[in-house]
Amino acid sequence: MNCEIDRILVVDDIADNLLLLQAILESEGYQVELADSGPAALDRIKTAPPDLMLLDVMMPDMNGFEVTQRVRQDPSLPFIPILLVTGYTEPTPAEGFDVGADGFIRKPIDFDELLHRIRAILQPKHCFEGDCSVDGPSNRMN
Repeated sequence: MNCEIDRILVVDDIADNLLLLQAILESEGYQVELADSGPAALDRIKTAPPDLMLLDVMMPDMNGFEVTQRVRQDPSLPFIPILLVTGYTEPTPAEGFDVGADGFIRKPIDFDELLHRIRAILQPKHCFEGDCSVDGPSNRMN
């Protein structure tokens, strides 16, 4: 049975978004790390790659597409699933998939959908490690 807590790196340039996502994900049993920019995210990934990255698309300096592309092009990094977070008027999912994203979450975020997507992405990791139970973090918010 896998006893490791899944680590999620949340990347957003808006502090309130970071804190809200951190609170929700930690309440579901995930270990959450935060980065407020693309360059900060790349630094954290190189130091300690997360199990999954939740990455805002629209950020100054380096957008989520560029961060995704850099992660995918760096052969020294392990595979890290990436969920891009985007507003309804922002670029299409096809653009994110073209650079290597594994999925999209639209703003405003439906937290139940977010938790389902995270579990769906992380479940194969647990099966590979010998724990295929679906008892992981609950998808319910109290």
